[in-house]
Parts: sequence; structure tokens; C-alpha cells
Amino acid sequence: MKYGAVRHYLKRTAPEIALLRKGLNLNRLSSIEADANLLPPLSGADAPPAEDIRAVALASLEDMKAENTVEIDLAGKTSLADTMIVTSGRSDRHVGAIADRVIKDLKDKGFGNARVEGLPACDWVLIDAGDVLIHVFRPEVRGFYNLEKMWGADRPQDRAS
Repeated sequence: MKYGAVRHYLKRTAPEIALLRKGLNLNRLSSIEADANLLPPLSGADAPPAEDIRAVALASLEDMKAENTVEIDLAGKTSLADTMIVTSGRSDRHVGAIADRVIKDLKDKGFGNARVEGLPACDWVLIDAGDVLIHVFRPEVRGFYNLEKMWGADRPQDRAS
């Protein structure tokens, strides 16, 4: 305890200390009133809506020239996320650069640090931004795993033919 807290505790009267030991509420409000009064939100604690996360991620992918970007709606299919974005880079360097840019843009826009897997190898990078999952693949790896088929979405070149 800090000195101020100790001094504050020592200033309490004997009946207050007895009530504290019994675990009774010393607030001026009754327990029913205290439960009814909700705490105000912390300033700056409001997270941006999920739609904005999606928009930031898609804008970053477009700026970095990601190829064959597919957005899959996961609402009602899984509790992992609401949206999955699957995209490709031309090489392992391009995949790494795309992932770095998405992570940086999400952090700069106030969405915090996203969890990332696969960044050292850059064959397949998974970015978990909460309600949005972003998969960045090399084309060969994307074809092997074929996440679009697994989650019920068509790849862009499949729709064209």
C-alpha cells in the first residue's frame, strides 16, 4: 500500500473498519442503486467498429497490389471471426511486404496489435485482427490449401471461367 492509502485507512473509524471486515458496502449508494448505475465508458476506450477494420485491411491490400483478393463472410458459420480475407502475393517478399503493411495500417488506425503467424517464412501469413482474419499466400500455397473452397467461396479466376 502507498503511504496515502495507509493514512486513509488509518483515518477510518472503528465502526467503518468493522464493516470493512464483514465485507459490507461503505458506499453511499445501496447495493441495488450501485448495480443500476453503470460506470461511464473510459475515454478513448471505444474500439472502432468491425466494418472499419475490414475497410482498412482491404485498402492496405489494394495499395500493396495484392492479387485475387476474396472476402468471405463468416457470420453464422463460426465464432472465430466475422470476415475472412484471402489474398495472394507474387513472391515471398511480396507476401511479407503485404502483411507488414496491413499490420502497420491496422496499428496506425487504432486497432491495436494484430496477432501474426507465418511472417518469417512468408509462404502463408495469417493476421488475426479480431473480427477479421487475413490470409496472405504465395499462389502455389494458396492453391494447395484452397481455403475458399473450404469456407464456401469461389476464387476470382474460378468465377471468370
